[in-house]
Amino acid sequence: MHLLHAHDAPAAEETDFDTFLKTDIRAGTVVSAEPFPEARKPSLKLVIDLGPTIGSKKSCAQIAARYSPDELVGRQVAAVVNFPPRQIGPAMSEVLTVGFADEDGEVVLFQPDSPVPNGSRLF
Repeated sequence: MHLLHAHDAPAAEETDFDTFLKTDIRAGTVVSAEPFPEARKPSLKLVIDLGPTIGSKKSCAQIAARYSPDELVGRQVAAVVNFPPRQIGPAMSEVLTVGFADEDGEVVLFQPDSPVPNGSRLF
């Protein structure tokens, strides 16, 4: 049986630029990271500084298989900031930290290749 990985997924249906802009993705710096053992998949609880307009937000991310809390503090990441908050077990996730699946289906975080101001919007 062949398992469909994220890199094997078909392209999404065609959309337009205005629809793309409805998803607000911002750059931010991880200011704290800690284990989240209560999650079903290996996860970390992050606090991300998303600049003066958005502020600091919490994110529960399934990234513990690839990242330790220590290596994330100070790292810039990207997060969707306009999804409603989600309760993940005992924690509230206010933003969705984004990444790409590697060959094993583990999340590799998306980050700018040069530093940008926290709160910068992806476009």
